[in-house]
Amino acid sequence: MRAVGIEQFGGPDVLKVVDRPLPVPGPAQVRIKVSAAAVNPTDLLLRSGLLTAALAGQEPPHTPGMDASGVVDAVGDGVDIEVGEPVMAFVNPFHAAGGAQAEYVVVPRDQVVAAPRGLDLRDVAGLPMNGLTAHLALSLLDLPEGATLAVTGAAGALGGYVVQLAKHRGLRVVADAAVRDRDLVHGLGVDLVVPRAAATADLAGVYRVAVPEGADAIVDAAVIGADALGVVKDGGQFVKCRPYELASERGITIHGVVVMGHPAKRAALEELAALAEKGVLTLRTADVLAPELAPEAHRRLEAGGVRGRLILAF
Repeated sequence: MRAVGIEQFGGPDVLKVVDRPLPVPGPAQVRIKVSAAAVNPTDLLLRSGLLTAALAGQEPPHTPGMDASGVVDAVGDGVDIEVGEPVMAFVNPFHAAGGAQAEYVVVPRDQVVAAPRGLDLRDVAGLPMNGLTAHLALSLLDLPEGATLAVTGAAGALGGYVVQLAKHRGLRVVADAAVRDRDLVHGLGVDLVVPRAAATADLAGVYRVAVPEGADAIVDAAVIGADALGVVKDGGQFVKCRPYELASERGITIHGVVVMGHPAKRAALEELAALAEKGVLTLRTADVLAPELAPEAHRRLEAGGVRGRLILAF
């Protein structure tokens, strides 16, 4: 089968379409004929060689990709899902069979659910990983209805899902946005849109004009880091959406979101699919590219400013 492969670490041009063995599903596993797979920031880290520890003992080519959509092609013993069913799945790229960017993937049953009906499978491919990340972030915060949540990077794919899930759960959402993104983030449901700070060091001041008491919590989807701590009130909460060191201050609780560790992937994916089907979650696709154009997708994602997901269609 064809797959995006990394035979050596480096810049975007190391990405090639390679031939990999067709994976065979074992007990409690599902094989999916992939329609589409999204390109994620984790793919950039994997390609650059910054995640080699997670690939220990594995031989190249390494295939990136953490979320896919497609049709069930084969199942192992004990699987309660039918061949031919349209599905979406969270895929772990840090194992020998590789990630989602391939013509076929095998995933555990608890990481695959029925795709939301009435939506293009290419768009659906952009939901699992970012959706699970947003879901886990809000679960860790466990804020009461009416609490104020700040969101950095609200115009991006992850930030957008955080906003929409937060509004669905009855939270008040405040987010910063550039002038060109104000209508977008308002449309996602943000209650208070504050101007983008000239520098991250000014971020807290900008938010505190709108929310003088400070937000109850912040989800740092833009990976601002320590400069975003001032947005949060004393004793509030902060969610890191990437691994980095961050010292607490003023009694703020720091949470780290690691999507691999989501304790209930199947239930969360089923909830996300249902919300997408109802239109509560908006599936935003920036572009659909052939697998051979994976280097272009990586260059665009690295450059920043992508609004929606970059999708590789098989």
